[in-house]
Amino acid sequence: MSNETKPIKRSKQLAPLSREHHDGLLFAWKIKQGLENRASMESMAKYASWYWRHHIKPHFFQEEKILMPYMPEGHPMAKRLKEEHDHIRELILELGEEADKRHLLLLCDLTTQHIRFEERELFGYLEQLLTPEQLDNVFKQLEEHPVSCNEEWKEEFWVKK
Repeated sequence: MSNETKPIKRSKQLAPLSREHHDGLLFAWKIKQGLENRASMESMAKYASWYWRHHIKPHFFQEEKILMPYMPEGHPMAKRLKEEHDHIRELILELGEEADKRHLLLLCDLTTQHIRFEERELFGYLEQLLTPEQLDNVFKQLEEHPVSCNEEWKEEFWVKK
């Protein structure tokens, strides 16, 4: 038996969130690459703040305002979702000019672990819990509150020069 992680087949209704999770993993990878390449801390902190505003903040809105209401009050996964969102939010908002390697690595690791939790545990739970009609309603609400950013981050600090 192989230890390989198989791709998770996601319902079409939650697929938009999974695509954003892919982008979130790429965000963490870019910062780790920047650290390896000894990129400017200031550049990486600015990127993290930009990514927060344009991607993570609206994504957290989707999960907290659209998904969480479907979960039983006080459910451990709902509690973990909210606590990890709060921790990621704090880490990014604290970056400012005091960014250091430890802080950025913690942000990358927590972001990656959080995405893995949602993909491997939370979304599977929701796909079991929700009726097809509820999942369709989630999808409709996600479309009404999209995470879209028309501007690209230009400074590719993660590329080795």
